[in-house]
Amino acid sequence: MRRLLHALLAVTVATAAAAAQGRGGAAPQGTPPTPPPPTARASAPIDLTGYWVSVVTEDWRWRMVTPPKGDYASIPINAEARKTGDGWDPAQDEASGNACKAYGAPGLMRIPGRLHITWQDDTTLKVETDAGIQTRLLHFGEWKSTGPATRQGDTAAVWEMRPPRGAEPPPRFGSLRTTTTRLTPGYLRRNGVPYSDKTTLTEHWDLLRHPGGDQWLVITTIVEDPTYLARTWITSLNFKKEPDGARWDPTPCLAK
Repeated sequence: MRRLLHALLAVTVATAAAAAQGRGGAAPQGTPPTPPPPTARASAPIDLTGYWVSVVTEDWRWRMVTPPKGDYASIPINAEARKTGDGWDPAQDEASGNACKAYGAPGLMRIPGRLHITWQDDTTLKVETDAGIQTRLLHFGEWKSTGPATRQGDTAAVWEMRPPRGAEPPPRFGSLRTTTTRLTPGYLRRNGVPYSDKTTLTEHWDLLRHPGGDQWLVITTIVEDPTYLARTWITSLNFKKEPDGARWDPTPCLAK
């Protein structure tokens, strides 16, 4: 009788263990593996690749030409920034190899010119500018930099999905949000308006399609700098898509 009880107990334990494995333990034999999540490139709700030309619809006097020293209008700088800006010397910048100080990420997109956007790999968007011949890398996912601060900084990117408006099947629709930190100091404006290494740049990249077929890229930039800005500086930049790179014209940085 005792042997029979032991045998029944063993069968019960084995059955319970098998059931537990089926619920949350090892997958039963023959079950297909869970596919990996789609890459940033595969899951992109909008296509930002191609050539884009800046269309200056605001701040023309500060973007199309280099403003004179001391013209700080429209940027909410503090007294320390004004003091630093008053010492701007483009000849000294050029002589010391710092002609590109206005071409760092917080100021680069405001300089008139063209962008060439491509996928460097499945998790990295590459943004090249012909103005100053600069390259920005927008990293998706769990990416960490181990190098020093740079002029273009470290940029973390994420797709922001928005729900469709009743379409079936639902299309992907959204925008891109990027956050850039670990910047070396530079200029927000080519006349020496400074930003510090504590600056954080947030950008919202939105794609607009006009009924006639034109595509526009609108980048809303949000600059925060506890060293030189009295408050957050928010601007909006417009770019129109071009059919190809026929007008791409790489030009070195200009100190003035």
